[in-house]
Amino acid sequence: MTSPATPVRQVPLHFTEDSRAGGTHVNLSAVRSDGEHLWVAGDETATVERLSAHTRDGVVTGYGDQVTVALADLVALPAPGDEEADVEGLARQGPWLWAIGSHSLKRKKVRPGDSPAKARKRLGKVVREANRYVLVRMPVDPATGLPVRELELDGETLTAAVLGAHDDALTDHLADEPLLAPFGRIPSKDNGIDVEGVAVHSTGGVDRLYVGFRGPVLRGWAVVVEVRPVTHPDDPHRLQLGRFDGGERHRLHLLDLRGLGVRDLCPDGDDLLVLAGPSMGLSGPVRVHRWTGAGVTDAAEVVGADELPVVLELRHGDGEDHAEGIALLDETDEHGHPRLLVVLDSPAAGRHTPGGGMLADVLDLPR
Repeated sequence: MTSPATPVRQVPLHFTEDSRAGGTHVNLSAVRSDGEHLWVAGDETATVERLSAHTRDGVVTGYGDQVTVALADLVALPAPGDEEADVEGLARQGPWLWAIGSHSLKRKKVRPGDSPAKARKRLGKVVREANRYVLVRMPVDPATGLPVRELELDGETLTAAVLGAHDDALTDHLADEPLLAPFGRIPSKDNGIDVEGVAVHSTGGVDRLYVGFRGPVLRGWAVVVEVRPVTHPDDPHRLQLGRFDGGERHRLHLLDLRGLGVRDLCPDGDDLLVLAGPSMGLSGPVRVHRWTGAGVTDAAEVVGADELPVVLELRHGDGEDHAEGIALLDETDEHGHPRLLVVLDSPAAGRHTPGGGMLADVLDLPR
């Protein structure tokens, strides 16, 4: 086993006072780069956040100037807009920004000081929060770099749209999938369904969307579901799942990540980088794998460990510093290879800066 990679440097992410008060900065769950901007999300809101790069001599020294985008301002959510969507994945492709919720049930946590009876009662309560079950596609206005509800672009009207607000969530479509259906009734941290990554490739005008699952892990095999969302013919503000050549509406890929689940997916050219971590409430190990050609080929249904080489081992804390998102930066090392940004949930105390920022890691990405 190789040693964890040492970051080239750390850069602070600066959030507004309101976001810090709401805990977004310590609950980061998704990230995607977008030129001079960075899209991030926390798992306690129904918003996505845009940060802008601060540079010195052409090198990014941090991100700030936060703009908050409420999903409810762009699409009709199944629950009130102030209820969390647990956004766990972001993707940026062509004119679109995509966001996906965890699609997971939530078991109540035991709180410090709970009596045994109270602890047992809380552990017995499982909650379904409707906003967690959405996939949202938003057009990005090139003039402002921000998502809008509707956009005229090259003679075409692009409209923000949602899957999951009309009893049509991804998990509803997977209800007949033999390998996944039994896990739809199990809370996420009990090895139930738990979406934690999304990546999009466009090939031949078709958006190929890959959804990574932290759980379930099936006897050591992680799950990625491939779908092809399209605009609903009866309502431009809705999405539906298009069909593959064989008529199916999804394809299931099983990845040997050595017993770990998917924590994020990130396109790198024709490949997908897979951030892998424990499916349960454990701190490590955490690795980045390369899934070669997954974005442009008919990816295999079963992908062995030899086809998923580990390109990075990441550091992790004990109960803290959980890597939750990866993004390629517009920055290269001395060999011309891109660098990777890693954002973390439950950050250690040393990641908090005096100015209220939160440090993310920048690492060289080996080829």
